[in-house]
This record gives sequence, structure tokens and C-alpha cells, in this order.
Amino acid sequence: MHIVIVTGLSGAGKSTALRALEDIEFYCVDNMPLPFVSQLVEYMAKEGEFDKVAIAIDARQKRHLIEWRDYLSNLRNTGHRLEVMFLDSADEVLLRRYSETRRRHPLSGDDLQDGIRRDREVMAELRQGAAVIDTSNLNMHQLKAIIQDRYGRDGRLAVTLVSFGYKHGLPVEFNLVFDVRFLPNPYFEPSLTHRDGRDPEVVRYSLGTAEGQELMDHIERLVRFTLPQFQREGKLYVTIAVGCTGGRHRSVALVEELRRRLGDEWDILVRHRDVDRGE
Repeated sequence: MHIVIVTGLSGAGKSTALRALEDIEFYCVDNMPLPFVSQLVEYMAKEGEFDKVAIAIDARQKRHLIEWRDYLSNLRNTGHRLEVMFLDSADEVLLRRYSETRRRHPLSGDDLQDGIRRDREVMAELRQGAAVIDTSNLNMHQLKAIIQDRYGRDGRLAVTLVSFGYKHGLPVEFNLVFDVRFLPNPYFEPSLTHRDGRDPEVVRYSLGTAEGQELMDHIERLVRFTLPQFQREGKLYVTIAVGCTGGRHRSVALVEELRRRLGDEWDILVRHRDVDRGE
């Protein structure tokens, strides 16, 4: 069976993730007590009717999470294909989501900020080694699309190309990151300032120099060398991040060009994290 453990911070999107997996025919179980997970897997394998299972785990199981590594090791030893997906989000985003929905945080008591802090502490062990998805800048439809793109395919390496702006911070999770702030910056050209890296004129300005083309060649060669190594290691998905100052021009142009060059050899998802924020 293909087993996905869905975990992460309260408010980061676990319910949306479960619904997305259910839509691609995963059998989903929400917050099953960890001591019973192995029994559930054993039963479902014996029945033979299930080949994809998703199990959500959250901080309400604080007492059992102390033995998380043991439970995880037992599951891996069953021989099934096991992955752990961890949904994360910035504190200010979690605060806003709880304020808008008026939901009660499971660990908050009377202090929501303290509840989020405690949640991070409790869940820190589960984050290590997991596939982390940062939902800070995603709505539920975008998160659903990312999950279904990653888990709805069978066997092929899924590659996410992310453009971002350093002024807005590094992405939470990446396997490779490239800094392209040394390329010519279209922001300082009045005719290009309000366009983005998907515009042909911006692409020519950013990547049309000899240095820009040489950079693209180097990045393409490195990516083509690295992706098969990740796949050989057993990864199902890889995140490649490209950053410029604001995440609107140079990084977007390079990500789009890299997607074009890689073609259909891998399942590629492009996300321009900061393209609407400006330089």
C-alpha cells in the first residue's frame, strides 16, 4: 500500500489535505491514535481492498508523539510505501486564520499565540525528515492542486519550481536554491517595472545577456544531473527554489525558462510565490 501520514501545525491545512487525498482515492482516517495505526495498516493490507491510505496525526496526541520515531520505524518495517507530509505556515498567518474562523486552537487555552508556540514545540519531531509544504501563501484550492499533483501521479518524480523574493524570506523547504540577484534587474527600467518575469521583454532583459544564458546552461546541467540522483534515493518530489530581490522579475523568468528546458521528462509544478507582491 501507499501510506501518507498527514501532519503539521493546527490551522496549516490538514483537513484540506485529507479532502484532496480523498478525491484521488486515498482511504482517509483523521487523527487515529498512534498506537492503533499499525493495527489499521495490518488489517487493511490483509483485506486487500485498499492500496492508498492517508492518516492524519496532530498535536492532540501529545502523549503518544514522544514515541513517534518508534511508530514510524514499525510502519516502515511493514514493507509498504510510506511518506510523511508536514503542513507548515507562518505564525501570523495561523493567527489570522484562527481569528477569521473563530475556531479554538487545540493547545491554546486563553492565549492563541502561546498555543501556536506549543504546537510548534510538540510537532518539531514530526517535521524532521518529512516533506514540508508551506501553506502561508496558498489558498485551499492551490494547496489541493499541489497535493493532488504530487500524490496523484504514480512513480514519476514530481518537481516543484518556486520563484521567490529574498526580501520576503526563503521558502520553508527546498532541495536546491539559486540566487540570481546578480542578473540585470528589470525593476529599474521604467517600461518593465510593472511587468513580471513571464513577459518576453522582461525575459530578454534578464536572461538575454551572455552571462544570463551561461547561468541557465549551468543550472540546467546541474538540475539534470541532480534529479536522477534524488529519484534513485527514493524521493517522489523535489523542490527547486530560485530567488531574486522581490520575486517578480528575474527569478520568475528563470523558473519559466527552466520549465521550458526540462520539458516533459518530469512532472513539473511551477509556483511564483511572490510575483504579486512587487519588487
